[in-house]
Amino acid sequence: MTEEVSLLSVLIFVLLVAGTIGLSFFLGRKTQTSEGYFAAHGQVPWAINGIAFAGDYLSAASFLGICGMIAFYGYDGFLYSIGYLAGWIVALFVIAEPMKRLGRFTFADALDSRFDSRGIKLAAGISTLVVSVFYLIPQMVGAGVLIQPLLNLPHWAGVMMVGAVVIVIVVTAGMVSTTWVQFLKGSMLVVFSLALTVMVLQRGLQVDAAGADGQFWQSLGPFSDSELVPGQTAAGREVLPTGDGWEPGNWVRLADPERGGFEVFTPRRENDLVWLDQAQAVTVLADKTELVDGVVRGTGDGQKQMRPGGHVSKLSGGRESTGPLGPMSFFRELQDSEVVVWRNRKLNHADGSVTTVHFQVPTEGGKVLRPGEHPTFAGIRTGRTKDRLEFLSLMLALFCGTASLPHILIRYYTVKDEAAARKSTIVGITSIGVFYVSTLYLGLGAMTSGALDVEDSNMAAPLLARSLSPLLFAIISAVAFTTVLGTVSGLILASSGAVAHDLITGFLRIPLTGHQQVRVAKIAAVIVGAIAIVLGILFAGLNVSYLVGWAFSIAASANLPALTMLLFWKGTTRQGIIASVIVGMVSSLGWILLSAEAYSKVYGLPPEAAWAPLSQPGIVTIPLSFLTLIVVSLATRTGADEDQSADAGGSV
Repeated sequence: MTEEVSLLSVLIFVLLVAGTIGLSFFLGRKTQTSEGYFAAHGQVPWAINGIAFAGDYLSAASFLGICGMIAFYGYDGFLYSIGYLAGWIVALFVIAEPMKRLGRFTFADALDSRFDSRGIKLAAGISTLVVSVFYLIPQMVGAGVLIQPLLNLPHWAGVMMVGAVVIVIVVTAGMVSTTWVQFLKGSMLVVFSLALTVMVLQRGLQVDAAGADGQFWQSLGPFSDSELVPGQTAAGREVLPTGDGWEPGNWVRLADPERGGFEVFTPRRENDLVWLDQAQAVTVLADKTELVDGVVRGTGDGQKQMRPGGHVSKLSGGRESTGPLGPMSFFRELQDSEVVVWRNRKLNHADGSVTTVHFQVPTEGGKVLRPGEHPTFAGIRTGRTKDRLEFLSLMLALFCGTASLPHILIRYYTVKDEAAARKSTIVGITSIGVFYVSTLYLGLGAMTSGALDVEDSNMAAPLLARSLSPLLFAIISAVAFTTVLGTVSGLILASSGAVAHDLITGFLRIPLTGHQQVRVAKIAAVIVGAIAIVLGILFAGLNVSYLVGWAFSIAASANLPALTMLLFWKGTTRQGIIASVIVGMVSSLGWILLSAEAYSKVYGLPPEAAWAPLSQPGIVTIPLSFLTLIVVSLATRTGADEDQSADAGGSV
C-alpha cells in the first residue's frame, strides 16, 4: 500500500515523540534509587495509576488488532475484547490487594514472599522474560504497521523507531516516566476512540455508489458450468481448485502475455450462470519479490493501493442512506443490510512462490453480527469438538492471562497501599470497558465504509479515521503510536527488573546497591529492546491480536496457578511453585511452537504437519500447571515449615 505523507501527521507525530522523550528526561532526575526506578517510590495517585493501567493494558492488540478483526470478520473480533475485559475481574477480586501486600518490585517478589527461594526467583524471572518477549512481538509489529502510512517508511524502520524511543523512556526514568506515558496514552485513547465512535454513528450507513455500479470489481462473465471445469483451460482462462472448501471451490487465473502477469477472478453464481468477479492477487516469489496483480510492487501499476475493502451494498427498504444512528439502531440497521466483506485464500506454487487472493463476499448484516464466522471461533457454530476446544482454550487464556502479565502486576507496587491498589483497578476496568465497547463501532464502521487495506487487518482503525478527517487520522495515528510506546515501555521495564532484581540479585546472590541495580536494569532494557526490534521485524504481517493470545496463554499457564495457590492454599511449597511455573511455561511455549498456526504463519510449513492438536494451549496447560503444583506440593509437604526456614538461607 502506498501513501502520500501527510505533513500534519508528521508534525503531530514528531511533537508527540519529542514531548515524550522530554518528559522522560525531566522525570529522570527524580529516579536515582531502585525504589524510584522500579516502583515510582509507591507514590502514584490511585486515579492516575488506574488510567495508567488502561494505558499499559490497551496495547497494539486492542487498538489495531481487535478493530481489524472486527472490520474483517464482524462480531467475532469483539470476543477478544470480552475476554480481555473479563480477565480484570480476576485481577480485582483475587490479585490486586495481595500483590501490593506481598511484593516490592517484581512478580517474583510476591511469589517468593514466604520462602526466599533462589529457585522461585529463577523460575519467575525467566517466566517474566518469556511472557514479556512474546507480548513485545505484536507491539513491535503494530509499530511497523503504523509507521508505514504515517511516514511512508518501511516496516522495519517503524519497528526500530519505536524500539529506540522506548529504550530512551525506560533508561532515563523507569517507572515514573512509564507511568505518565501510560496515563497520557490511556486518556487520549479512550477520549479519541469515543470521538471516533460518535462520528461513525453520525455518518450512519450508506450504500457505496462505487460498490453498487461495479467499480469495486469488474466482471468477465457470464460463463456456463461447462466452460469452467476445475483443472481445465477454457477461453484462455485457467481454473484452479483451492481444495479448502472455498465456495464455489475455484479461483480463476487469467494470463496476460503483455504484462507477463495475471489477474484473478472469483466465481459468483447467478441464474445457473457463473460470473467471474475481479479479486486482488498478491504473489510473493521465492526471492521475496512482491507482485500486485502480476506487476512488481513499486513499479508501474504495482504502486497502486489495494482496492478499498468493505462497503454496504444494500439497505433495508431500498434506501441509499440511513442518516445519523443511535448506539442500538446502528446494529438494527446493519442487521437488515447487506455488506460486501473481504476474504482471502493462499495458493502455494511449486516454485516456492505464494499467491494470496483477496476476494469480495456479499454477506448478510445479521451474519456479520453473529459469532462463529472467524476460523478461531468456528466451534461456536460448527459443533466440531476440536473447534469448540480451540475456542474455549483461547477464552480461558484471555480470562486468566490478564492477572498474570508481569507488566500489569508490577503496577500494583506504584501505589501507597492495598486500598489504593483496589481503587486503581476499578478505574482501570472502567476505562478499559469504555474503550472495548467503542472497538465494536470502530471495527464495524471500517467494515461498512471501505476504510480497509485488504492486505493488513491491523490498519482498520487509522484508515477509518482517515476516511472521516485528515486531522483525525493524524491524531489517531499519533495516539496509536503512544499505545505502542506505553505498553512496550512497561514490558521492557518488567523485563529489566526481572534481570536485575530477580536473576542477578535474587538468584545469583550478587550483592548490588540500589544504584547498581538501576544500572544493570538499564543495560538489560537496552538488550531486551534490541531483541524486541528483531522479533518485530521477523513477525511482520501477522495479526497483532492473535499474537497476544499466545502471550496470554503463556502467562496464564506459568504465572497464575502459582500465584493463586500461594494465596489460597497453605499447603503450597516452594518446590510446588517452581515446578508449576516451569511446567506451565515450557508446556505452553512448546505447544505454541508446535501448533498449526506457528507452522503455517511463522515457519511457512504445511499446518497438517504440526504436532500440537490445537493452536491455543490454555485448556491443557493451565490445568496442567495447577495439577503440577498440587502434586509436587503434596509430595514435598512433610517438614514444609522447616523447608521455609531453611529457604531463608537462600536454597534452591
